[in-house]
Amino acid sequence: MFVPAGTDTEVAAGSTDHAFVGKQYDVSATVRAEFPSWFGVDEDDEDDLSPFRQQLARDLERDLPHLDELCAMADDMWPPDSTYASAYIGGYADTEVIKSIAEQTLAWREKNGEIVVPVAKWYSHMEKEMHRLTSEWVSLARFPVDNEFYYRSAGGFVIRHDDLADGRLHEALSVAESIP
Repeated sequence: MFVPAGTDTEVAAGSTDHAFVGKQYDVSATVRAEFPSWFGVDEDDEDDLSPFRQQLARDLERDLPHLDELCAMADDMWPPDSTYASAYIGGYADTEVIKSIAEQTLAWREKNGEIVVPVAKWYSHMEKEMHRLTSEWVSLARFPVDNEFYYRSAGGFVIRHDDLADGRLHEALSVAESIP
């Protein structure tokens, strides 16, 4: 729950309902390097990319000629952590979240007559919209969710950079992902 600074608070009385109390874990933190999903392209896969993604790869190669060294340095400074993480704070919004926002944005813009997207061009419009949204949205937190119905589930919160910078946390979106 977000409580704005300066708000009077008090500790709630203890609850006797332990149905929602899970196992207690020690809290720890680690730093890890994370790049957006479009950042870097395996040269073997470059021919399989759409023209838009091929252009992104060329632009990235031009703008960051030492990308491989940058990635190696990040891996050396923050090696991948193999321990269980109960939450990730910050980082890039998940690709599936960005895809969902992009689909809704394009559908809304098309419904309101701002754009017309031929069915054959929908995927290329989606790629461009997803790329744009990747730089607009950030993850506040992502966390796994235990449940009995799905193999893997996750929840979290995403927010636009501007809303986060201006402290408009009420603009954050809660997101859920379930993969059977």
